[in-house]
Amino acid sequence: MTLLNALEGTEYTVQQIDTDDEELNAFLFSLGCYTGEPITVISHLKGGCVVSIKDGRYNIDRQLAEAIRI
Repeated sequence: MTLLNALEGTEYTVQQIDTDDEELNAFLFSLGCYTGEPITVISHLKGGCVVSIKDGRYNIDRQLAEAIRI
């Protein structure tokens, strides 16, 4: 399941990040988004979603939300 299918307010664990872009992987890692970490979808937006990772909230686009498997 991807973040686009996640229920709002439910905490999930990141199972996998499906991207071959090393720069994107490094960016996500700097946010604290990597395999085994908890992630919560705060709300779904037209172009993506707002997520809570560790102590931060981030607005991510649809393409990135589809790459994060929970």
